[in-house]
Amino acid sequence: MRRALALTALLALAPQLVAAKGRIDDRISAQQAKIHAVHERLHQKRAELDDARAKVGSIQAQLAETNRNIAVANVHLADLEGRMHWTQRQLAWNQVQLGAARATLQRHEEALARRLVDAYEHGDLGYLDVLLRAQSFADFVERWNDVRYLVRANEVTIRARRAEEQKVVTIQSRLLGTQAQLQDQQTQARQQRLALDGLASQRRILLAAADEQRQTVQTEVEQLDEESAGAEAALEELIRQKQAEEEARRLAARRAAQLAGEAVPEEPSAPGQLLWPVSGPISSPFGMRTNPITHVFILHAGIDIAVPTGTTVAAAADGRVIVAGWDDGGCGNMIVIDHGGHLATQYCHLSQIYVGVGQDVQRGQAIAASGSTGNSTGPHVHFGVRIDGRPVDPMSYLH
Repeated sequence: MRRALALTALLALAPQLVAAKGRIDDRISAQQAKIHAVHERLHQKRAELDDARAKVGSIQAQLAETNRNIAVANVHLADLEGRMHWTQRQLAWNQVQLGAARATLQRHEEALARRLVDAYEHGDLGYLDVLLRAQSFADFVERWNDVRYLVRANEVTIRARRAEEQKVVTIQSRLLGTQAQLQDQQTQARQQRLALDGLASQRRILLAAADEQRQTVQTEVEQLDEESAGAEAALEELIRQKQAEEEARRLAARRAAQLAGEAVPEEPSAPGQLLWPVSGPISSPFGMRTNPITHVFILHAGIDIAVPTGTTVAAAADGRVIVAGWDDGGCGNMIVIDHGGHLATQYCHLSQIYVGVGQDVQRGQAIAASGSTGNSTGPHVHFGVRIDGRPVDPMSYLH
């Protein structure tokens, strides 16, 4: 009679449990599909963001090079302006010297001309008078030599003044040539500077446009990151609901056994200690870190155990598999086992999965093979422990 009542109770509960199980499994599958779609878009947008950042970096480098060239052009132009200023000062000074030389030469030539005119028209009392005042022939010869010396000295002075004038004129000509060259170089330097200014202006415009595009894509990536985080949080909530279903299933089995008068198994509780799923060094502990794939500072909700691909992964405790399959949240091939007492364990980046959803497993049972699927930088097993869906440090439970 009791067995009949228990069977009746189980039959009455079975449709509800089966329907609820089907609904939650479908919702988990749908949520995983949603996460997959979000991550596909996120992957595309991150690639666009990388391209946008590279473009901004390239234009920044080009602009920096242009600015360096402008600085070099400015130094060159300043040097030309300094040389031009010096040349102009030299030209001004040479003009003064040339004017002085010409004035002196003119005075000497005018004085000589006056002496010659006076000697011709009036009988110059200068040189001629000196000669006629001679007291003897010897005195006349001496006076004649003196007069010739004076005339020659005047001529030498005039020639020297003319040579000096020619020298100044030559320097003036050379300085004028240098000035013309410097003016030409200044013109070219200014044209180069104008061209560089125009290029820098264009590159600043391109940089502003590229940076605006980068900011737009960055915003889209952040929005998708938030959407992804929300979708993954929703998946975790569904997994908690799945755990609650497991609790309800176990409770229903206990009630059925009680109605049947059978021995009622003890209420399962969270295992006090967990078995290491694989044996290997911890390559990344539990806690906040910069994700090596996404470069986002975020909680690493488990430990990474470095082992070669294909290493057997064991169940950390008795329990029932509630998730087994691909996870687009970054875990790749993933298994989640409910152990009762609101505790669940998670195994990620698997190369193979040996168990299915709803399967009961024993502590130490082979459930998968390690790998590097999903967001992974190398072969390892990501092992996580959750209490009521909240991640905790697995090292507090492993022995």
